[in-house]
Amino acid sequence: MKQILKEFIRKIRSILLGIFNKDNPNLSYIITAIIAFIVVVGGMNVFIELTEHIKEDVLASYDRQIADYIISFRTPFLTRYFTFVTHVGDRNGYLIALAVFAIVSYLAFKKWRYVLQTTGVLLIASISNIMLKRFIDRARPSAEHLVTVTTLSYPSGHAMSAMAFYGFLVYLCYRFKMNKFLKIGIITLFVLLILSIGISRIYLGVHFPTDIAGGFIAGLIWVIFCIFIINLVEIYRKKTVE
Repeated sequence: MKQILKEFIRKIRSILLGIFNKDNPNLSYIITAIIAFIVVVGGMNVFIELTEHIKEDVLASYDRQIADYIISFRTPFLTRYFTFVTHVGDRNGYLIALAVFAIVSYLAFKKWRYVLQTTGVLLIASISNIMLKRFIDRARPSAEHLVTVTTLSYPSGHAMSAMAFYGFLVYLCYRFKMNKFLKIGIITLFVLLILSIGISRIYLGVHFPTDIAGGFIAGLIWVIFCIFIINLVEIYRKKTVE
């Protein structure tokens, strides 16, 4: 077994040495694809482990402690803020965000593919979330709900969609050529929005913290997987053009 492992590592090393050279025009795509693959595999393992243990006493205890701590900060101002933020993570919020992004994308880049890619990532995350909820079948917390909810609890659809949608926008912003400080500002805003949407669901009493963690992990898996596929398609298209 040890010899087989060494041989496998040598083969991987020879492949990487063959493709990782300074003159390779696809180097950035290849690196992105490899990192994406590693994150997807690692993320799936973490998600499965979390899912298998969500009903155990240890995690249940952490859920209660973290949720009680966050709920203890309830004030009229924070309730209005987190209610607004949670609506940003609803269907209508994403329709508005997609419309704004479509206008900006067309005016700045004269291309619709970024809008189609972002929409695809959001749809994949939303559909898979519905399937996961039905399969895992976890009830909502018994705490007071400050907003109306009708679906199951795990993983959080708001957290999963926010990570997938705004996470993909973070990736696009990273790739776009723009002012450095503007880029940092936009990426920071998206990251804060992702975190705020996740926290809002705990604050409003409709999700356990592990629901949010599971949603973030699942959303990250999908956004990285989609980036992986998009980069592979771009490499293929470049090679066919050449």
